[in-house]
Amino acid sequence: MTPFAALHHRAEPLLLPNAWDHASARALAARGFAAIGTTSLGVAAAAGLPDGAAGTRDETLRTALTLGSGPFLLSVDAEAGFSEDPDAVGEFARQLAVVGAVGINLEDGLGPLARHAAKIAAVKSAAPGLFVNARTDTYWLDGGHRRTETLARLDAYQEAGADGVFVPGLTDPAGIAALVERLGVPLNILYSPSGPALGHLADLGVRRVSLGSLLYRRALGAALEALTEVREGRAPRGPVPTYDDVQALSR
Repeated sequence: MTPFAALHHRAEPLLLPNAWDHASARALAARGFAAIGTTSLGVAAAAGLPDGAAGTRDETLRTALTLGSGPFLLSVDAEAGFSEDPDAVGEFARQLAVVGAVGINLEDGLGPLARHAAKIAAVKSAAPGLFVNARTDTYWLDGGHRRTETLARLDAYQEAGADGVFVPGLTDPAGIAALVERLGVPLNILYSPSGPALGHLADLGVRRVSLGSLLYRRALGAALEALTEVREGRAPRGPVPTYDDVQALSR
């Protein structure tokens, strides 16, 4: 078992914050996080590109190259692999592993089950040591909440070699507990401010809790809030790293 995989089998779940560039990743690592993920929204938005449109392959690989040698374990959000060809997805995963990534998140976007399973198998063949977190969007897109389809997809993804599975949008405690009971691999849940708190998710058996794009969106919100307060004659509230603090992240 790799060190990253081992983090999914502890008494408490892996809380995985998601960075979008070098500074954000280093700042999170400085707070003691041993593993950090990337957020596809943050990476795409920083490049002026849409998220989830398979248009940020180069940017994602460049981000992984920047972060892969950092003092933390890196998991990369690769959308759906940036290709419908499983072999191309496997090759992309191999490149991620070469630059230091230890995990990859692959979403199905409710596309064909067999195709996503083939992508997972291709990744495990091309980069056997890469932790594959297989995401299904049955609770995320189109107001799904389709339990039967969720189970069918997760069963297929486990069979294809997924090391963990991810069901963003699932916040119902009973549904989470039932899924944990059914699965043979760790369950990843996307944290929601309106859903169960971290301790409750741990009690339900969740092994990984991702923050997704939350930190990136909060950072944008804090910037806009500070701007508004300055414009209205007030001093911005909240913690502000100094210039030297930020410079130190690049040393």
